[in-house]
Amino acid sequence: MATRKKPAKKKSRKPAKHGKSAARKVIAAKKIPAKASSAAGTNPQRVAAILEKLDEAYPSATCELEHQNAFQLLISTILSAQCTDTRVNQVTQELFKKYTKPEDFAYANPAELENEIRPTGFFRNKTKSVMGASKAIVEKFGGQVPRTMEELLTLPGVARKTANVVLGTAYGIASGIVVDTHVIRLSQRLDLTRNEDPKKIEQDLMAVIPRNKWIQFSHQLIWHGRRVCVARKPKCAECNLETLCYAKDKTV
Repeated sequence: MATRKKPAKKKSRKPAKHGKSAARKVIAAKKIPAKASSAAGTNPQRVAAILEKLDEAYPSATCELEHQNAFQLLISTILSAQCTDTRVNQVTQELFKKYTKPEDFAYANPAELENEIRPTGFFRNKTKSVMGASKAIVEKFGGQVPRTMEELLTLPGVARKTANVVLGTAYGIASGIVVDTHVIRLSQRLDLTRNEDPKKIEQDLMAVIPRNKWIQFSHQLIWHGRRVCVARKPKCAECNLETLCYAKDKTV
């Protein structure tokens, strides 16, 4: 007789584990706070108090690059990249005696100019920028430094920082806020921004600082950064903003 085959046993699927480890992951995920999209220190009252303190400390703060007109300020600002204002002023004291107008820089001997601005560093690139910007001013703008951000940004070697310096200091036009190394450091320490990119920092500051304070605010922050809120060991004991500041690297 033929023997009947026993029916094959169906393999039962094991239910997914939802043990303690999975539960812990869910709980941990819930505890992770959402990353803040903006700085916490931008409360209008706090910002107003910071501006008041800066006015008290630096009522007459201004650009420390020596110049007699907008063109000289443009050249000095280009030279100031990765260089101190003091060194730039030492160089331009003689430079502006030889090169008195845009045409002089535009059609200068590159080798001679390189040698003359060598103390400011990056002299080859700066020579190209100075000559390129000067030539554009002569040939496109009738020898006059432009008065708009859009036009200034078309000049070789000119980005928003340089354009803001020229517009604010030479023309009194508040098109933005100058963001240099000092402004970056201090605006982060004061929790006015949590960005690293200069363009984003400028946008953050423009959103919380009244427009009529944009020009003076940048001068004051730069002065404060050079004199008190220095990079490595800030002089917090001498700082009139100390009570408003909760930076991690405070020294008091």
